Amino acid sequence: MPLRPLRRIEVPPAARQLRDEWLADVDQRLRAAGADWNVIARDTLFELAYPLQGSWTERRADPSLPLANRIALDACDPRNITLEPEYYAEVDEARFARVKPLLWLWYSFDRLPAGGQNVDLGVHFRRMLAPFVLARVGSNFKCFQHVEFSFGYQLEVGDDVVVHRHVLLDDRGGLVLGDRVSISDYANIYSHTHSIIDQKEVTALRTVLEDDVRITYHATVLAGVRIGRNGMVGAGALATKDVRPYHVHVGIPAKSIRVKPNAPPEVFSTHRDPDRPRP
Repeated sequence: MPLRPLRRIEVPPAARQLRDEWLADVDQRLRAAGADWNVIARDTLFELAYPLQGSWTERRADPSLPLANRIALDACDPRNITLEPEYYAEVDEARFARVKPLLWLWYSFDRLPAGGQNVDLGVHFRRMLAPFVLARVGSNFKCFQHVEFSFGYQLEVGDDVVVHRHVLLDDRGGLVLGDRVSISDYANIYSHTHSIIDQKEVTALRTVLEDDVRITYHATVLAGVRIGRNGMVGAGALATKDVRPYHVHVGIPAKSIRVKPNAPPEVFSTHRDPDRPRP
């Protein structure tokens, strides 16, 4: 099959300069001593959603505004909204309160004209925000629109990771993405599970995607699963158990159908060392 690497696209120099200046300004404000991330998120969303409308404070103080307009303005402020993870019993309230403004800024940006399908600005904006939100993020993180997290603060991301559109990264029990992990559109990666008897009984299980793992379109990885290095979960598959390195799993539940041809010789071996734990 022909190799088709992504094309390199450059936005016009003036747009690139404006992008870089704006991102540097937001980054500097977030890093400032004593910075209130709620206010920064609120004002940034207001400026993006309501250009040339003065300040959020001025507009919100206008008594002539219809109720619906005031609701819309209030929603710019993360302190006036709730996110689902806030309702989880095990949430670390202090840690979540810290990242919540930036999660709201991240999600809301994706629903504005400046974000959404705007790949260039969107990727750079999310890359700038990620170190403030995630437990760890490596270099060259590439995240497309409408990706959502649980807590954010329990997600570790390696170098050169790509996360495509409409992906759920549930880090409720801890989630690790190794270097060069690729997650395709509409995939769901979980790190918590509910009892089949009592839905309120929740078990948190750390989920790990090792280096060079691929999770393809609409696939789901359940809590506690480890996808071994260079492993792959096929489109629409449901990974309920660990995936061995270089194995390709498909189906519901996902099962190995082949080993990648670039796998090292030991992956093809059927011999098992009884003293070595299974991957």
